Amino acid sequence: MSAFDATSRSSATESTSPATPTTPPAPPVAERRPHRREHHGRVFVDDYEWLRDKDAPATREYLEAENAYTDAMTADFKPLEDEVYEEIRSRVKETDMSVPVRSGGWWYFSRTEEGRSYAKHCRVPVPQQYVDDPADPAGWAPPEVSPDEELPGEQLLMDGNAEAEGHEYFALGAFSVSHDGTMLAWATDTEGDERYTLRFRSLDAEVTAPDEEISGIAAGVTWSRDGRYVFYVTVDDAWRPDTVWRHRLGTTRDDDDEVFHEPDESYWIGVGETRSEKYLQIAAGSKITTEVWCLDSSDPAGEFWCVRPREEGVEYDVEHAVIGGEDRFLVTHNDGAPNYVVAEAPAGPIEGSLRDLRTLVEHRDDVRVEGVDAFARVLVLGYREGALPRFALMPIDPDSTAGTGGYSRFEPVEFDEELFTSGPGSNPEWNSPVLRFGYGSFVTPGRVYSLDLTTGERTLLREQEVLGGYDPSGYVQRREWATAGDGTRVPISLVMSTDTAARVDADEQVPTLLYGYGSYESSIDPAFSVARLSLLDRGMAYAVAHVRGGGEMGRLWYENGKKLAKRNTFTDFVDCARHLVDSGLTAPDRLVAEGGSAGGLLMGAVANLAPDLFAGIQAVVPFVDPLTSILMPELPLTVIEWDEWGDPLHSEEVYDYMASYAPYENIAAEEYPAILAVTSLNDTRVLYVEPAKWVAKLRAVAPSANSADRPVLLRCEMSAGHGGVSGRYERWRQTAFEYAWTIRTAGAG
Repeated sequence: MSAFDATSRSSATESTSPATPTTPPAPPVAERRPHRREHHGRVFVDDYEWLRDKDAPATREYLEAENAYTDAMTADFKPLEDEVYEEIRSRVKETDMSVPVRSGGWWYFSRTEEGRSYAKHCRVPVPQQYVDDPADPAGWAPPEVSPDEELPGEQLLMDGNAEAEGHEYFALGAFSVSHDGTMLAWATDTEGDERYTLRFRSLDAEVTAPDEEISGIAAGVTWSRDGRYVFYVTVDDAWRPDTVWRHRLGTTRDDDDEVFHEPDESYWIGVGETRSEKYLQIAAGSKITTEVWCLDSSDPAGEFWCVRPREEGVEYDVEHAVIGGEDRFLVTHNDGAPNYVVAEAPAGPIEGSLRDLRTLVEHRDDVRVEGVDAFARVLVLGYREGALPRFALMPIDPDSTAGTGGYSRFEPVEFDEELFTSGPGSNPEWNSPVLRFGYGSFVTPGRVYSLDLTTGERTLLREQEVLGGYDPSGYVQRREWATAGDGTRVPISLVMSTDTAARVDADEQVPTLLYGYGSYESSIDPAFSVARLSLLDRGMAYAVAHVRGGGEMGRLWYENGKKLAKRNTFTDFVDCARHLVDSGLTAPDRLVAEGGSAGGLLMGAVANLAPDLFAGIQAVVPFVDPLTSILMPELPLTVIEWDEWGDPLHSEEVYDYMASYAPYENIAAEEYPAILAVTSLNDTRVLYVEPAKWVAKLRAVAPSANSADRPVLLRCEMSAGHGGVSGRYERWRQTAFEYAWTIRTAGAG
């Protein structure tokens, strides 16, 4: 017997809705196979847990049937999808190149070519006169580049298109050139499961690359200063990065040294180096605690030492600075400071409390310190204020005595727009006399600037080019505030065309897309999107609900949206949606919600909480069965997640709390909005089974899920991972499909 029946449910209702065929097909019906789950005396019967067997023919058959059903139900807006796709493509300068970045004696950049999905990675030499005099600002002006012409001495390091040939999926997990510029270490994933294979390539005719591969590693690789070693990380069976290895070029993997292993399943690790390249670093961290280990990069075969042993609830990171010829550590930490401070200490192991260190940046309740980058001439502070990411500069006096001077005050770098995103860009050189930074907003395409550290003069190196005559004055952005049920003010970012704004001013309700995330202290910052213009130009407003659980308003904003306060995330989003309706911007039949991953959990929760508030809900790789997953420590990343969601396996209170909001377990026999769930078969972060089960149960429980006017659809990419399909054209096509669904569901254009 088939695991599903695509014909057992039919609808006699013919729909005239433009979003569905005239005679809609019957949706797939997953077979019910009751599976009993019992914890803390609570029993939950899961009819669709059998879909977890990824290799079972019945699972594949069901997913393919869902894809076919989605194709059929969206067939009539295929012309709109094609139109949006062509709009995206027509606005992008397909043959283009990045702004060159100086590192060592080379300028590094990438090229993209029309019709090719992946970039070519290239470099050209820095003129010798500027290598000999690195203080000359003229040597830091990137070379004039042309998309159609090679530069003198240009060298192709890797062509992503050639490497992706023959693979349905391709992603780079590492691309790192040795400090002397002679060797490239690069890693690729061709499945979407975030397991990478590391390889080496010679960039110098006189240097031979080792003929060796290291498979099954995590993303990232770090070179030693002498170019003889690389450090990489492997993951355990739960996909947790847990071990750092040292590989000497020219030897086999069997000869690699295990230099660090983290046995605690709630911690993950990473390896890198300070910006000065003075120290190699290993960082071990849980969601609430960190520990840093260092090794002088001049001794890459030595033993790492601990900067400060981990202390539950204390997070810190370490940057290296040189003051008065002495090595200093700059420590960003939250010991007694929820929004973090920056302190300094002599370079070396730190004894005693971090609170006792000399403070450079004091704690503030309204400013979240995010970290500091150190250069030879300046410190760059990243911080968040008013729900916006910002940065400030502090010049260093290299002649001052360490520990007694050398520091002035951090001065913010100011901008004119109400909403914006700013921060340091790619600055690999410690001694650079200029600082590169990025800037953008919802209406201003991304810009790259160079800031002269002596004069303060800014030079615009590039603004993202938008073809087709884009005019930022035709769009407006603003900040609004919703009031949550407990009185908390929740920020909302809004962007729309000036024509749409005029309609709103005339009391017209406009179709609106409301986006939300609200987990892991991640912030959704103002950023320009070429694709989003296809929504805005059709009269839609785009809004972001900066709900609790994110990091926009500081550490306490995050703390009040996690674990046993997680429901604040969901109710904040609902209150933001109600604000948009009550303010007259939109109406429930014109409002679509969107979120992905943990934001997909948000979508599932608000679908249960306020189904009548939305015309549609789009959930991308959605974490909609969180309780089942968090109860399974053998699944990828589960134990790590206990610090975010709580541990329902060992806590009855946490179990009951999660059960109260878990989208899959709270589906009711109600009228739901139209739903589009998008997932990927090879996703290792949020398994495809979660949205597959969610959709199956919605169809079984909620009558509207089988209707033609508010269908529940599942699209499963069969050769992709958590980030969706790879390749820019494939990504544009996926975006066009999702936007076409949104446009039709919201009744726009």
